[in-house]
Amino acid sequence: MNSSAISSRQTGIHEQLSTLVARHATAPFRKPVTDYNRDAFARSIAVWQAAGAAPLILDTGCGVGLSTLHLAQQYPDHFVIGIDQSADRLARNTDNRHWQGAEPDNLCFVRADLVDYWRLLLEVGISPARQYLLYPNPWPKIGHLARRWHGHAVFPTIVALGGHLECRSNWQVYVQEFAAALNQFAGDRLTSAAACEAFATGAPITPFERKYLASGQTLWHCQVQLPAAPA
Repeated sequence: MNSSAISSRQTGIHEQLSTLVARHATAPFRKPVTDYNRDAFARSIAVWQAAGAAPLILDTGCGVGLSTLHLAQQYPDHFVIGIDQSADRLARNTDNRHWQGAEPDNLCFVRADLVDYWRLLLEVGISPARQYLLYPNPWPKIGHLARRWHGHAVFPTIVALGGHLECRSNWQVYVQEFAAALNQFAGDRLTSAAACEAFATGAPITPFERKYLASGQTLWHCQVQLPAAPA
């Protein structure tokens, strides 16, 4: 159950973060969207609409889907879409050892590339009520900055979608950078500045969160409220 803390030569916000965020803010992201992701997106949106199109929650990088189940239970008047690119991880959401009782039905899972999924949401003008990035791959090497979501070219799309946006990690630097990128890119749209804060919970909602807490690690999060994307 024990989990090693993240090891990195980077001990603070990357010196190139501001430059990278500024570049992505002005340069259009032109990567083509694949047909597979368009089809997967359409199927998941059809399920959401058939269920009544309740306020939407995105559980991005949901893994085995435990967090999706918890979010659907916590917000019964919303609909949660759990998105992950791994078919193997999604296949295991039917065998969640840490879930007890009946599973909520206000959710669905979809296998898709998040980069395309976020952009397709913005393309059709769907604004989620809440977005969660729970323990994304930290890419801790100094040269990995552009692989972290706040250093990726899709970051402006994530922000443009709006809603309650929350990122959690067991690596403080990741959340510090996420908050700094939000303040740089969307500071004028925030009711208060984004900040990295220690996060404590007695009810972990992801396997990683459970493992990190059991190992005595400090958890970190950043959460902000963003204006909705234009319809």
